[in-house]
Amino acid sequence: MQPNLVEYFNRQPRIATLSTADRDGKVDVAPMGSPRMVDETTVVMALAKNRTLANLQENPHAVYMIMVPGEGIFDWKGVRVYMRMRSCETSGEAIDAMRREISEAIGEAAAGMLHAAVTFEVEEVRPIVDMGQGWERSI
Repeated sequence: MQPNLVEYFNRQPRIATLSTADRDGKVDVAPMGSPRMVDETTVVMALAKNRTLANLQENPHAVYMIMVPGEGIFDWKGVRVYMRMRSCETSGEAIDAMRREISEAIGEAAAGMLHAAVTFEVEEVRPIVDMGQGWERSI
């Protein structure tokens, strides 16, 4: 049975990266641990004022890749979540709530670096290795 995508996305521990590109297609990838899937089509995350945020402001498309280690390389699990930025808030309740949560979990220094609360719409989900089976679906 296929696990619930929200549970899989929010599972810990995990290794995860967010890939973005600027308007010219120059790609960046960054490790990300804070994104949270709130329902089957919505992802929220807090971002610092960095290359990832700059890229998203030029090009709203991103891919969040989740990897869950297994005993051997063929036992690793994971998905690629293709998303489009829906909103980016630099003030207000959304970013304030994320700062409070990060402050409690990691500390005030980390919370102070947060600049934006970003909401994404999930467009497609694919397995890490696409062999024509598994998680693939379009939203």
